[in-house]
Amino acid sequence: MNVLFVYYLPSGGVETLNRQRSAALKVQGISCHFLYYQNKRALINDHGALTFITNSDKEIKRIIKKGKYKAIIITSDYRGLPRFRKMGYEGIVVFEIQGLGTAETARIELQKAMPLAASYADGILVSKTPHILDILKDYDKTPPIFVFNNCINPDNFRYNPGSQKQLAGSPIIAWIGRIEENKNWREFLQIGQKLITELNPKIRLFMFEDPTLSAPEERQLFNEMADSLQLRASLTTLANVPHNEMADYLSLIGDSGGLLCSTSNTESFGYAIVEAMCCLCPVVSTKSDGVVNSIIHNETGKYYNIGNVEEAFNQCKELMVDKDLRKHIQHTALKHINTHFSTSVYSQQFYRMIKNLSRNS
Repeated sequence: MNVLFVYYLPSGGVETLNRQRSAALKVQGISCHFLYYQNKRALINDHGALTFITNSDKEIKRIIKKGKYKAIIITSDYRGLPRFRKMGYEGIVVFEIQGLGTAETARIELQKAMPLAASYADGILVSKTPHILDILKDYDKTPPIFVFNNCINPDNFRYNPGSQKQLAGSPIIAWIGRIEENKNWREFLQIGQKLITELNPKIRLFMFEDPTLSAPEERQLFNEMADSLQLRASLTTLANVPHNEMADYLSLIGDSGGLLCSTSNTESFGYAIVEAMCCLCPVVSTKSDGVVNSIIHNETGKYYNIGNVEEAFNQCKELMVDKDLRKHIQHTALKHINTHFSTSVYSQQFYRMIKNLSRNS
């Protein structure tokens, strides 16, 4: 069967999820195609499948007619639910909830989304994100809701001991996200500055980002803060690194004695965190909701309370200094990924969802 996945643009966690499930669902005989409304950068990571970029009703109708899709999965774009029905599509429509920002923003967005989902969708798909699941409890008139974890294949995205990128003697503290409020970049700069001045002056800060998704005024504030904290000599920003190079970087970060520091206010899933775990790069994170599925404190990673820079510093320091704890977390995290986020489990759950909705339609 053919399934079309629809999202705004090929970036962030949803793009990562799409590429992971493209490979996973082939095992179940499901051919995935992907439609993004726009693209703001030159690079589109290989999805291993047909990938369309258009927001034209005429073009989308043509794609739907040619694709003969058993189901269309519309991610986050609840306004697309009536749109696709009005284009004449009569097959299964699933509204997939990913992201939506902070818990407060998600509640506001879902107030708009749920009436449309009730009228135009056959089902709702959501990962095991506590704040989203709590909000959904407020609605009694919904199509069937399917809840299962996103997936990753740690055999493909994995630790690479042969990385050609070297930075000997300098632990790397990394951050992955967008220069915007929810990713809480200010706190990362504060944590980094404290680690450099109080733990090790050789520490390097690597910030991986997509500059096409940040506002100019936010970029200006970022530059001003980096200068005021005197971080320019230690700070490297890396824009739109191809996904096939990220495993090398994350492996290098782990080997350097460093870590990934996630400072987000809210995460729906946190692909950067599970990708780091696949590469034996340990993680210190805020308890930003969706990450509770991947991080168990002092077992698969570490938490700190958001806003508490001193606590974040102490958690990072312990993870960098206590070699036994570090090794335990690295290997327990990888085992956790293999157990709870496998592509085989995801593909089976997805296939069952489509079968159940087929019976109901």
